[in-house]
Amino acid sequence: MGLQEEFEEYAEKAKTLPDSTTNENKLILYGLYKQATVGDVNTDRLSLQAALHLSFLTGFLKRRPGFFNMKEKAKWDAWKAVEGKSKEEAMTDYITKVKQLLEEAAASTS
Repeated sequence: MGLQEEFEEYAEKAKTLPDSTTNENKLILYGLYKQATVGDVNTDRLSLQAALHLSFLTGFLKRRPGFFNMKEKAKWDAWKAVEGKSKEEAMTDYITKVKQLLEEAAASTS
């Protein structure tokens, strides 16, 4: 199995992680996934804030804007934290992290 196929397999397995998975670990996975699939961050934080504000003003955003902004900023920061990693390195790190979290989940249920 090639790296791309293994990455896709573990991206599916990540969906089965328990609800108790910490936000910190979810953000690590998010950043690695984005780096592996998109590459380096392609927006700046200011653009993200402006887009969210515009979205709120035009009525397209139905969530509380304060919560939404915090969540989106955290996701952007997680992606930015892995900037510079190659696609292959991000995929490998993602697979390793999902394996670790699945093993921890299995250990906590036995």
